[in-house]
Amino acid sequence: MQRTSFYDQISKNKRYSILLVFPIAAIVVALLFVISYIFVPSLLIFIVMFGITWMTLQAIISYKYGDRAVLSVMKAEPADPVKHAYLINTVEGLSIAAGIPAPKVYVIKSDEINAFAVGNDPQHASIGVTTGALENLNRAELEGVIGHEISHVRNYDIRFMTMIAVFVGFAAILSYLLLRGLFSGGAKGREGKGGGLIIFAILFGLILAVIAPIATRLVQAMVSRRREYLADASSVQLTRYPEGLASALEKIKNKNSEKMDVSESISHLFIADPKRSELDNLFATHPPLKKRIEILRAM
Repeated sequence: MQRTSFYDQISKNKRYSILLVFPIAAIVVALLFVISYIFVPSLLIFIVMFGITWMTLQAIISYKYGDRAVLSVMKAEPADPVKHAYLINTVEGLSIAAGIPAPKVYVIKSDEINAFAVGNDPQHASIGVTTGALENLNRAELEGVIGHEISHVRNYDIRFMTMIAVFVGFAAILSYLLLRGLFSGGAKGREGKGGGLIIFAILFGLILAVIAPIATRLVQAMVSRRREYLADASSVQLTRYPEGLASALEKIKNKNSEKMDVSESISHLFIADPKRSELDNLFATHPPLKKRIEILRAM
């Protein structure tokens, strides 16, 4: 019965994550449509198609080169085959269990207990672990953390979250352009040509431009949290020991200061939020550690 519940949770998290993409996509398309209809109705179809194409290109660029940028920013160094032999062996063993090639292994100098995964796909992936994690976690706990990151790689979470980030960024840009166009008088004279419909479009555009950045960031946070729960569950599937990851998260909760020098744009890649901010209560990309620990210990 416990195994059935476990697999049901994995399937449910996957479905919810995918379903949450649709509100972001709908908001972006709505913004493109409203901007085109208000300012250049003759190019409506062209602008919508161009916007979608541009987003796709941005996602491809991030997909191709995003991992190198993250490793460089974090000053990650390749794991030493002798000094970090257990770490490398753990990554290789859990990769075999997950049925994927072993990711490259990197170490980041930091007293914080944390880890992250980056890469295009399971064939081109890397895992980074902080020195704080290597010094403070025992073998079972480290295996739980590595299992979590291996799960992100296997589940294509990096590719998925890159796509979400592009949508969210594009929604913010479009909202800014729409508000600037409306307040600078870009729609002046259109009221009389479109009748009530154009007035409705302008009002709808104003509302959409204000709520779109907030709504898309909220959905992004919800998607990220779902993927974290899924990676926790998948880690247990690999290690067969929920307490290992639960104990690691408990140490993270008790020891970390959450003040790593990490940009908000990549904080969602880590197993635990590396840097707390005032916006985390609303836009947190990680579920509460206490809740994650409770779920793991109930498995």
